[in-house]
Amino acid sequence: MSGDDKLILVGQVGGAFGVKGEVRITAYTADPMALLAYSPLLKADGRPVLTLSTARPDKAGVVARVKEIATKEEADAMRGQKLFIPRALLPEPEDDEFYLTDLVGLEARDVDDAVVGRIKSVQNFGASDMLEITPKDGGPTWYLPFTREAAPDVRVQEGWLRIVPPTEIGERDED
Repeated sequence: MSGDDKLILVGQVGGAFGVKGEVRITAYTADPMALLAYSPLLKADGRPVLTLSTARPDKAGVVARVKEIATKEEADAMRGQKLFIPRALLPEPEDDEFYLTDLVGLEARDVDDAVVGRIKSVQNFGASDMLEITPKDGGPTWYLPFTREAAPDVRVQEGWLRIVPPTEIGERDED
């Protein structure tokens, strides 16, 4: 899948809102109301799943009316459905900005410019973003906090980022 047709997770159905078939959607976008402009929202396999006709802000995202849902029961049955859009629909980031999804697949290079692995995914387990790194020479993946200190140089266009493993960060702090 190329960068332009990669699917980006933008929300998840939280279930019914009220009794008239409205659905609550948790938004993972900076502006939750942008979900309306991205409609129809897709399943992970790229098939359309929800077409938003109206939406209003809610504490975690939006409350929406959608073409595919008419009852509270139908809305509740969609609970947990992840919602995606094609990467190509997102605006291009400014200089020195990027989307976390654009990090996936980049080479991870150490301070000596040697390739140590590749970014497999960007995870967030609640505290902060973590880079999951697949080692170049095989073995289990490992995680690195995605901070300026641990990943000081990000070059999306060139296909790599520089990483400083936590043991090296600790060694620098002792100097």
